[in-house]
Amino acid sequence: MAPKRRKGAGAFPKPVESIAPRSPDPTALYAALDLGTNSCRMLIAQPKGNQIHVVDSFSKSVQLGQGLESHGRISRASSARAVQALRICQQKLKRHKVQNMRLVATEACRRAKNGAGFLAHVRREVGLDLEIITPEEEARLAVISCAPLVSTKSEQILVVDIGGGSTELVWIDLTAVAPRERPRAIMRLHAGFHPKDSVFPAAKVVDWISVPLGVATLRDQFRDVQDDTARFALMSCAFEENLVEFAPYQGDQVRDGFQIIGTSGTVTTVAASHLGLKRYDRTKVDGLRMTSEQINKVIHEYISLGPAGRRRDPRIGQDRQALIMSGSAILQALLRVWPTDSLSVADRGLREGLLYAQMCADGVLEDSW
Repeated sequence: MAPKRRKGAGAFPKPVESIAPRSPDPTALYAALDLGTNSCRMLIAQPKGNQIHVVDSFSKSVQLGQGLESHGRISRASSARAVQALRICQQKLKRHKVQNMRLVATEACRRAKNGAGFLAHVRREVGLDLEIITPEEEARLAVISCAPLVSTKSEQILVVDIGGGSTELVWIDLTAVAPRERPRAIMRLHAGFHPKDSVFPAAKVVDWISVPLGVATLRDQFRDVQDDTARFALMSCAFEENLVEFAPYQGDQVRDGFQIIGTSGTVTTVAASHLGLKRYDRTKVDGLRMTSEQINKVIHEYISLGPAGRRRDPRIGQDRQALIMSGSAILQALLRVWPTDSLSVADRGLREGLLYAQMCADGVLEDSW
């Protein structure tokens, strides 16, 4: 007699989940959204070697901080503009089926009395959950976005991020880091300005400051000054007054091995004007080095054009003409305080920093430069 077949014999065994961590997916899409005082911007990208490959993007002026200086609140009109822009972002995220994302709000929502209420309104109306990040994290993300532009010859770096509502400045000492390791050391700051127990050569953050003046807030402070040249001078001096608490402001200024990296619409617009571009070209602007003389020449051209001339200038554009002079006043103040031969132009910032930080944390970026 043939032996009886055991009950359940021949059934497929239950798969056993591996306890080993899953390998990171190099094809995964990541999104970074930055809702600032003036603009709403988003990037959708995927890792590509040690860089990011942009799949989709969005940028819209929403003027979220309009009236914030005088009323301390986000207005209904500003809220409606932001919600409309965020709906487009939500549609893009859904279309690309993005799972990895970081959506942040900055200075306008930090300062507004109704900032938290506005973000709750966004959650209800749009279904996006934005978080308000601290000035320190905003500064840190701007710094790591500029890592690819750090020269191996640079021993001291000042990264300047001119935003709509605030300006972040970070002073970094790289003298303890081997030249070839310096860009990589900047990237490792994604873990914090003062990472603990690091076995790698560390970039030392000497000091950082978040000045509560950006292109929109500085413009609004001096909106009632009629004379164009006088308004520019007052804006530049007002910004410099806010730097007295920044430690490097008081120290001896260095020139050898010193690099300023500027990341903002102001810096890229000045660079495009210097190059005489009729149509903006990121590949020509990002990474460009401009001398202080070249920057000052462009700024003096802006002043001589006057408000009407700047509105007609295609290099500036209609969206930026109202803000370019307050941004230029900040830039000129920095060049006056830290006399330097050149400034590196970065067409990158908070969004790229958010993407780099997410990808570094997930281990999908190659650790090579």
